[in-house]
Amino acid sequence: MTTGENDRPRPTRRGFLSGTAGLTALVGANLAPASARALDAPPIADAASDVTPFWGAHQAGVVTPAQTNTYIATFDLTTTKRADLAALLRRWTEAAAALSEGRPVEIPAQGDDYEAQADPSDVAGLSPARLTITFGFGLGLFEKDGADRYGLRAQRPAAFIDLPHFPGEQLVPARTGGDLLVQACADNPQIAFHAVRQLARLAYGVADVRWVQAGFVSDFGPGKTPRNLMGFKDGTGNPAIADPKEMDAVVWVGDEGPEWMRGGAYTVVRRARIALEHWDRMKVAFQEQTFGRQKMSGAPLGAKSEFDPLDLDAKDANGDPATPENSHVAIAHRMAQDGSRILRRSYSYNDGANFTAERWPPWRQGMEFDAGLIFICHQRDLANGFVKIFSKMSRFDMMNQFVTNVGGGHFAIPRGAAKGEYIGQRLFEAAT
Repeated sequence: MTTGENDRPRPTRRGFLSGTAGLTALVGANLAPASARALDAPPIADAASDVTPFWGAHQAGVVTPAQTNTYIATFDLTTTKRADLAALLRRWTEAAAALSEGRPVEIPAQGDDYEAQADPSDVAGLSPARLTITFGFGLGLFEKDGADRYGLRAQRPAAFIDLPHFPGEQLVPARTGGDLLVQACADNPQIAFHAVRQLARLAYGVADVRWVQAGFVSDFGPGKTPRNLMGFKDGTGNPAIADPKEMDAVVWVGDEGPEWMRGGAYTVVRRARIALEHWDRMKVAFQEQTFGRQKMSGAPLGAKSEFDPLDLDAKDANGDPATPENSHVAIAHRMAQDGSRILRRSYSYNDGANFTAERWPPWRQGMEFDAGLIFICHQRDLANGFVKIFSKMSRFDMMNQFVTNVGGGHFAIPRGAAKGEYIGQRLFEAAT
């Protein structure tokens, strides 16, 4: 016998009110009700090994070993009230903690209807798939069009700088910026999208989605470096995420930042479109010269293994540098030697194909793929990290003839939250 929709237990008005009254009092009555809570239901699947803890000193999804899929969304705030923003972050925090454990989230109805809207059943029976949800703040949280909308302008970290315009980038406004960042990563694309979908539902009336981007990485397995759509291994030179001292040095903000950012990071997201039709016509030898590594092994040019030291002084049989000075890897390596280091955590994307009427060689009129790299990097020092590195790369990197940055943004990823706190709570407490 199949249980009908009307036979399913429903939360009562009395139960709902008792469960949310305390949170409503905390964040103000201008949002009714003020919080979403996890339903009193068992996890979607009993798979504790698939759960990545949400609570902690650092937000998950930064140094977490990369999952196979991501779904990124940025939001524009529409509310004029700081209490609304605080309420949203509280609701998002509680919902993210539940989702990361595979528990459904109750979306309270607005107005006089206290019947809760059920979490969609699109992930019923699925494990959490190592879901992580990472939240970030854009510059618009602190100031927008010259206005201090939420009284937070004085709390903007000095290190959270504006990004300059880089040569060659063609940023599309509709795919750039955002007041809030949500990054969901999981080993199942439906789990990642489901998480962002629920957070978007919770944001109704407070924030609107600005842009979204889905991404994936090859299922490379433990200890192996994934490949991007160009066919090269991506992230070989990363600092070791398993080394806390290394992460403190490269990623996590320390005492130089305000208290609410200590243990957080500055994150840059770039939607980098790759001219795959152009790239695929290039000989492998030229591709390797452009990238600065061997395509299949990932080894430096002239070396044998992926993690062999990169020797920029090595010469080839003709006496020329084995690794071209303007190759992607050579520039990045020199910047790292000068102290500019970042943690890459990038994904590939494929958004179909577009028609182009351009005829300049080597292009042909017809369809071209809208595909490329979702470049994501985390760092403790934004100016000495991404800005310094990309200022050099945008001018001299051989890869620029194939890659164009068309969107993205940069965000302050605040410290993590302990149970009972919400993401960004210490920022709001500092502003009172």
